[in-house]
Amino acid sequence: MNTPKISPAERLDHIKEYYFSRKLQEVASLNAKGFDIVSLGIGGPDRPPHQEVINELCQAARRPDTHGYQLTKGLGELREAYAGFYKRFYNVDLNPDSEILPLIGSKEGITHISLAFLNPGDGVLVPNPGYPTYTSVSKIVGAEIFPYDLTPENNWKPDFDALERLPLERIKLMWVNYPHMPTGTPASHELYQKLVDFGLRHNIVIVHDNPYSFILNPEPQSILSIEGAKEIAIEMNSLSKSHNMPGWRMAMCASNPEFISWILKVKSNVDSGQFLPMMLGAVKALSLGQDWIDEVNEAYGRRRKIAEEIMTTLGCSYDPGQQGLFLWGRIPDEIDDVEKFTDRILYQNRVFITPGFIFGSNGNRYIRISLCATEDRLREALSRINAK
Repeated sequence: MNTPKISPAERLDHIKEYYFSRKLQEVASLNAKGFDIVSLGIGGPDRPPHQEVINELCQAARRPDTHGYQLTKGLGELREAYAGFYKRFYNVDLNPDSEILPLIGSKEGITHISLAFLNPGDGVLVPNPGYPTYTSVSKIVGAEIFPYDLTPENNWKPDFDALERLPLERIKLMWVNYPHMPTGTPASHELYQKLVDFGLRHNIVIVHDNPYSFILNPEPQSILSIEGAKEIAIEMNSLSKSHNMPGWRMAMCASNPEFISWILKVKSNVDSGQFLPMMLGAVKALSLGQDWIDEVNEAYGRRRKIAEEIMTTLGCSYDPGQQGLFLWGRIPDEIDDVEKFTDRILYQNRVFITPGFIFGSNGNRYIRISLCATEDRLREALSRINAK
């Protein structure tokens, strides 16, 4: 009897397993053999949320009435908290009933937004270098990817003259992210103005991914603060980085009511809402003030100084004005392959550092160090690199 051959969907031919999914398995295997790898790779905050946030979660979870399905739109109290947060920190007015949609993480939001806006064959502008999920999700939905270059010569910002030369009539959506990951380039009011103007003139939806605006950044900004932005822009934000809640998967997107309603159509068919106690915990987190942000940044500031020493010891150069959870550095000219360079550091020095090529070809000469390790582990990484 011949067993019929089963093949995966053709979309899998165009994507790979996420780099960190693969590489962290390799690191775990080395740790199991006793190598004790210092991981400076992924950007997952290692410190806990505020104690009041944890208390709120625990208290709510003990109640018998908090374990059922929730509305896809999330708790009204949560949407109101997001709106209050945007007003306090960004001076942006949002209607919690129609202009905010909670997300089960920004990464999941990328998929919801792509499904809501992109037909197969539609063009999408993806930054190079940039977050790999923008590319992989665009491939999954069958969009045509138009990479746009970010280079040090242009301060890692879009070259709008180059963008104007693209077949913009075929392009429907543009992914942007400032403070930028992986380069740490700060946001600016002028850049946001140019992006909104570009989107309005060419009828291209600008999706701004904004999870790093509070990390080592004294002036958090939102693209939605620009006049006319809601007409064409969507902003995603997250509690993962700013409030040490990556595993909670608490994020949101904000835009005009029509855009939000389209994303809700997708989301309502994909998930059944978030766990109520976690939403109540997120409400508590969103009520925290500048003292919490300062506390978070004091820790990252100390770590950043050690990361800079690691970069210097490796012979890498970097821009000291970077913001966010990482330090991005250019490898020495005599190094011809960044992946071999980081693999040598992994196996000889027992330190895992991210090679920049995973963010696009413009990252081929760069590495990225995460600040999501304790000062002791960062010093241990520095000591190991110095020793060999």
